[in-house]
Amino acid sequence: MYNKGLLIYNGHAGSLTPELLGTALSILSLALPELNVRRTDQPGEAQQLCKELGEQYDVLYILGGDGTVHECINGLALLDHPPVIGILPGGTCNDFSRALMMPQQMAKAAEVLNERYTRTIDIGTVNGQYFTNFYGIGLIAETSQNINPDLKGAFGKISYFLSTLQTVRTAEPFTFHLTHDEGEIDGEAIMIYVANGRFLGTNPLPFPASSLEDGLLDVLIIREAGLPLLRELVSRKTEEVWNPQYSNIDYIRTTKATLTTAQPMPADMDGEIYLETPAELGVLSGKLTFLVGEPVADIQ
Repeated sequence: MYNKGLLIYNGHAGSLTPELLGTALSILSLALPELNVRRTDQPGEAQQLCKELGEQYDVLYILGGDGTVHECINGLALLDHPPVIGILPGGTCNDFSRALMMPQQMAKAAEVLNERYTRTIDIGTVNGQYFTNFYGIGLIAETSQNINPDLKGAFGKISYFLSTLQTVRTAEPFTFHLTHDEGEIDGEAIMIYVANGRFLGTNPLPFPASSLEDGLLDVLIIREAGLPLLRELVSRKTEEVWNPQYSNIDYIRTTKATLTTAQPMPADMDGEIYLETPAELGVLSGKLTFLVGEPVADIQ
């Protein structure tokens, strides 16, 4: 039974209208004796609010995109007794929301949150920070850095990355060294993508449904020869588990990893860029519980 809830929303989310916010609040308030609302306007504000207020609530709703979720998780993961977390789709891609099997229509998502199915989900860690969906270097970070600000609101960083990926012919390779549970790997790559979630730019990635709670990170190392397969992977619309045995993309599942590059490289986490390599990556398991779109028993 949840008695007290807090909804945090991004005041600068371009897709959020007063009508959508009102819809979410009217539905969620039906299942809570008390529901408070906080709007964020500055970078880092959502993280601070979650850190300061999170333990005062039974449930905390995040209305925003993957960047807003990223901020909130970096506050909530620090708490000894974090609240249950619900995500409402308020961004361009809402990839982590999709991984939780949440509807992408505001009213339906709010109704599903009121059904209160929960799962305890893994959270990725890197250099003292946390990510819900992915950590990436190379092509994905370069594209995010170079995006035209006028296009960001229209397409979103990851959507723009996917669009670029369909037409790119060459990418600048970088030298890397990766240690993981079963050994080491090095060489040159154009992109390294470390996934905790199961979607990239609204497209399903070929990881098992259990990957959200198996205590493992899914690591894709894309060398130049693997670029055509990467295009194929991110353009698919159906979910299926991928067998990488004979591909030009290295696929590693590991509980932790150390990633170094010849020169410091910017890293993209959930669409946000503020860290560089080297990186110490890991998994935070059993810490945060999320409201999801289906009962646990139905997840294979």
